[in-house]
Amino acid sequence: MRKKKPTIHEVAARAGVGLGTVSRVLNNHPAVRPETRARVLRAMEELGYTPNPHARRIAGGRSYTVSVLLPFVATEFYRRLIEGIESVLLEKRYDLALFPILSEARLRRYLESHTLAYLTDGLILASYDLTEHFEGGKLPTDRPVVLVDTKNPRYDSVYLDNFLGGHVAGTYLARFPGAIFAVKVEEEPDRAFRHTVFAERMAGFLQALKEQGRPFPEDHLYTTRLSPEGGRLALRHFLEKSSPPLNVFAGADQVALGVMEEAERLGLTVGQEVRVLGFDGHPFAEEVGLSTIAQPVEAMGAKAAQLLLERMQGYAAPPREVRFEPLLIERASTGTPPAVPYVP
Repeated sequence: MRKKKPTIHEVAARAGVGLGTVSRVLNNHPAVRPETRARVLRAMEELGYTPNPHARRIAGGRSYTVSVLLPFVATEFYRRLIEGIESVLLEKRYDLALFPILSEARLRRYLESHTLAYLTDGLILASYDLTEHFEGGKLPTDRPVVLVDTKNPRYDSVYLDNFLGGHVAGTYLARFPGAIFAVKVEEEPDRAFRHTVFAERMAGFLQALKEQGRPFPEDHLYTTRLSPEGGRLALRHFLEKSSPPLNVFAGADQVALGVMEEAERLGLTVGQEVRVLGFDGHPFAEEVGLSTIAQPVEAMGAKAAQLLLERMQGYAAPPREVRFEPLLIERASTGTPPAVPYVP
C-alpha cells in the first residue's frame, strides 16, 4: 500500500501550534517568532512533509529564508559561524533554517532534491562539500549556493588558509628550546563526511619545521579526537618521549585546553615546562591564557552570507573564492619567545 503523505494538520500537531501558524511559516509571515518558525520547520523535516513550493512563496517570489547545512549546531565554531551569517541576513530580514547533518542517515535525506533544505531562497554549506555525491558535481537545486569552511570551483567559497595557519604555528614554536610535539585531530573516516582542515594544518606545521631545521620524529605526533580528553592523553604520551621543556602544537583549542589542564594536574608550569599553542581562537582561549592561531569565524560567516545575498539579487559572474588568513595570538601558555630564534 502506498504510504500516505503527511498533512499540514500533522505538522501543526507535531509542532504544537495551530494551522494558521503553520500557514504563516509556509508563507514566511513576519509575525512568526524565530523559535516558533524553527519548531514548525523541524516538525516538517521529521515528518518528511514537503509543502508545495508555490504556497511558500510570498509576493516577489521569495520566502526570505536561507538554509544552512552544517555538521553540528552545538560546537563553538558553528555557533560563531551562524552568528556571522545571521548578522548579515538579519539586516535584510532573512530567516535561517538550520539543517544539522549529524548522521549518514540524515545526510541521505538531505541529498534528495525535494527536502526542505532546497526550498528556501539560498543555501549555505558549511565544512562538508556534498557536491561529489551528485552526478556532474552539482547540488540538485536552482537556488544560489555558497560554501564556507570548504571550497569548490563550481560555487562561491569562503575558507581559511589552514596550511598557512599550521605553517605559522611551526615557525613560531621552532623559536623555543626543547622538543616539539603536535596533536593531530583525527579526520572523519567516512568519505561522506570528509573534511581535511586538520590535515592541512599539520602539513603546514611540518613544512615550517623542515624549513627551520627542527627535527620531528614520527612518535612526536599524536592523533586523537577533538576534545580536552584527547589533549590530556596526548601530553601523557609526549612525557614518555621527552622531559620538559616541551613545545606542543595542539591543532585545536579544545585539545590545547586538555593539554594545559593535564600539565597543571601533573604540577608542570604551563608557559615554561610545557608550552602550548592552540588553533581556532575561541573566546575561552583568552580566559585561560591560551596562545592560539585565530581564525575569523564570524567574518567568514558574514562573507558567505554577503556572497549569497549577491547571488540571490542576480549576480551572475563566475564563482568566487574568498581566502581568509589566520592570526597568531600570543598569551601566557607559550611564555615569552626568545629574542633570537633558537638554533638546535
